[in-house]
Amino acid sequence: MAEKKRVYLAAPLFGLTERRTNRLVAETLGCLMPEIEVLLPQDFKYHGRFNDARQFGAIFDACVKGLDSCAAVVAILDGCDSDSGTCFEVGYAYAKGIPVIGVRTDYRHNQEKGLNLMLSRGCAAVISRPAFDEDASSLCRDIVRALKRSMAKP
Repeated sequence: MAEKKRVYLAAPLFGLTERRTNRLVAETLGCLMPEIEVLLPQDFKYHGRFNDARQFGAIFDACVKGLDSCAAVVAILDGCDSDSGTCFEVGYAYAKGIPVIGVRTDYRHNQEKGLNLMLSRGCAAVISRPAFDEDASSLCRDIVRALKRSMAKP
């Protein structure tokens, strides 16, 4: 059996709605694309604890190693200004040649494709789908199509 390709889900993870949305997206992508394993950084914890300042270095290292091990990144880029950690992960992946699928469900507009141009231009594809319909399944199908295209490129 072939080893699953890893996809890193870069997204804000600080509130209940963010964490639940991340989990829903990760689980749905895994069901729609069983050949991938979705890495969810909100699950990175050490010694049974989250947000322990003594472990910040280990969490940072785990995120970077996770990015390095991935075939692609899916980045949730919602908000007036996208989450700073997510922006770092997009830039890191871009610099490493790892394709990034940007996802914007926020209807507020910025420079290009609803994003700061440094993010929009750093993504192999941007899915802009305002969340008025609240249809996570359709959103995930759009993400899968973009992932398959970007991961098929040499």
